[in-house]
Amino acid sequence: MTTRLGEILTAMVTPFDERGEVDLAEAQRLARWLVERGNDGLVVAGSTGEGQTLDARERVDLWRAVKEAVGNDAVVVANAGTNSTRESVAAVEAATSAGADAILAVVPYYNKPTQSGMLAHFGALAQATPLPVVVYNIPGRTAANMLPETLFELARNHPNLAGVKESSGDLKQIGLILRDRADGFVVWAGDDHLFLPCLALGADGIVGVASHLCSPEYRRMLDAYRGGRVDEAAALHASLLPLIDALFATTSPIPVKWAMRQLGFKVGECRLPLDAMPGAIGERLRPLVAPYLSQLAPSR
Repeated sequence: MTTRLGEILTAMVTPFDERGEVDLAEAQRLARWLVERGNDGLVVAGSTGEGQTLDARERVDLWRAVKEAVGNDAVVVANAGTNSTRESVAAVEAATSAGADAILAVVPYYNKPTQSGMLAHFGALAQATPLPVVVYNIPGRTAANMLPETLFELARNHPNLAGVKESSGDLKQIGLILRDRADGFVVWAGDDHLFLPCLALGADGIVGVASHLCSPEYRRMLDAYRGGRVDEAAALHASLLPLIDALFATTSPIPVKWAMRQLGFKVGECRLPLDAMPGAIGERLRPLVAPYLSQLAPSR
């Protein structure tokens, strides 16, 4: 299946300047560079973009700036989900007005909503916009897992409930979703190390973190698998595992922001409560980033 929302998307980091403020110009530069390297779309202000530490005005400015930077060359998916339905509806409306192409909304975190609560929450979000809405299921961060049957009921009730970024890490659950989904319902792998296994189950693509660096390799892997060159796809997958492992050796996006700084992007440090990159992980990641230094970011 192909999708107008794209197959290879990167959950983009949010650049901060020396004062810790959002750097919109650098976000635009990074966005253009990612699209030039083959990304079909960008998730903006998601988990990797530290969306939960951005205020409402910062998120709107970031969504608008990134869309202005990439235009029609890529899809901008605005992460508008919070753990408050009222706040999430307001964010969805703001993202729609800011020019986003689609909405991403995480299963509400901390509250531990019931499945019926998830139905009501996402139903309110879907009704607040004409844009496609993508569920982000990541129970490791939210402490709540959306079950496949809940996801399917949402899709039946709301035609613009377009797909799911599945980060449960549960290949059985992902397989059930792929087996029983309706035509046109999109499933992206939400964990970099599971991209190829999810393709084997029938997934449509990935929303990645490592794709900040290796989106060309992801494209080759996708093309090889779909072209029946499974051994080639498996070799690419295996070659990327050390990089992926290092990028998640501590809480993301700490390592990927470090990596992007090595490539010349002025993305700054993460906002607290995420702190600085541990030195030992930096030394582990340094040789894995080195092959990408030939693709250094152009200066502003």
